[in-house]
Amino acid sequence: MHASCASTFDRHAPSERLMTPQTIPSLQDFLQRDLDYICANLKDEFARMAGDRLLITGGAGFLGYYLVHAALHFNKTAAGDEPIDVTVWDNFIRGTPTWLTALQGTPHFTMQRYDLIEPLPQPMPPFDWIIHAAGIASPPYYRKYPLQTIDANINGLRNLLDHCVAQANAGRPAKGFLFYSSSEIYGDPTPEWIPTPEHFRGLVSCTGPRACYDESKRFGETICVIYAQQHGIPTKMARPFNNYGPGLKITDKRVIPDFAREIFAGRDLVMFSDGKPTRTFCYSADSITGYYKVLVRGHAGEPYNVGTERPEISMNELASRLIATAGDLFGYRGKLIQGSAPEAVYLVDNPNRRCPNIDKARSHLGYEPGISIEEGLRRSLIWYHHNQQAEEA
Repeated sequence: MHASCASTFDRHAPSERLMTPQTIPSLQDFLQRDLDYICANLKDEFARMAGDRLLITGGAGFLGYYLVHAALHFNKTAAGDEPIDVTVWDNFIRGTPTWLTALQGTPHFTMQRYDLIEPLPQPMPPFDWIIHAAGIASPPYYRKYPLQTIDANINGLRNLLDHCVAQANAGRPAKGFLFYSSSEIYGDPTPEWIPTPEHFRGLVSCTGPRACYDESKRFGETICVIYAQQHGIPTKMARPFNNYGPGLKITDKRVIPDFAREIFAGRDLVMFSDGKPTRTFCYSADSITGYYKVLVRGHAGEPYNVGTERPEISMNELASRLIATAGDLFGYRGKLIQGSAPEAVYLVDNPNRRCPNIDKARSHLGYEPGISIEEGLRRSLIWYHHNQQAEEA
């Protein structure tokens, strides 16, 4: 569910504009707190990666924000003389974020424009750890780029896994390979499958407006399992459940950044559905902790839900919480109003409920998210306060 586009609802602007209290932390202090939290929860995992080479594809995207920053924060604070060498590849189809270009020149960090649907560069350097996060996850954008979405999740994945086979044959096998799948592969589960465990097979349309994303993620998991079974590649699959927070730029067109965009423009929030569908929301500092745990500790060829089980809240309640939090932080006085969906397929195949069972991640990985929805929304709005402008793509 999404809020309005920023230019559409000026007539609904509240009478009072936002006021910024002096208590809002600086962006540097804010990031320091989140990165300290991530690294404290990944002390053992980062220690196992110390001195190794890490490739993050799609590192310019939302999830790349803390994937990259967390590894570099470990290098700065705890790595000693064994830093993680971080390489980011991205085709920058949705723009080049300033936070990433600002990291150029950082020791043990390299970024390169590269499209994973093309043949890999030769000679291809060896990597100990690979996180394949290249892809488009925002529904308006993967509907705009359906074939590119499929290619990144299938052809790009095959290219990387074939490289892992060649690398293993040359005597330097990868230690871990993480494929970003999606909770979308479950489709719209029936009530008896909520919270949804990893062994639920899904109720997914292969021809609907979300199919380019959902089905390519499903097939990507199949490819990962085959490479684990036939070639011994340590593939692991993460299924994110509604992550949000720093790095999810305000122009992304998912629900929380859409609402944040309206809040900082001083406008009312517009709901494009009846607001009844429910979700759980996992703050990015917790989800990134989970993804590194899947990469390092996950069992080869197996999927893991990464998210939080509670609270499961409606879109209406999410909007109400954001309004209240923005009021406390910034004096926001907007309200929630009903609007018409911006496109005919907006709600087609949209699940009524989405809530993970994370018992497997707890058991195998020691994963336990710790940031509440109240605190996560507060931190998100503080981050958006510092990042109110972002490139449209």
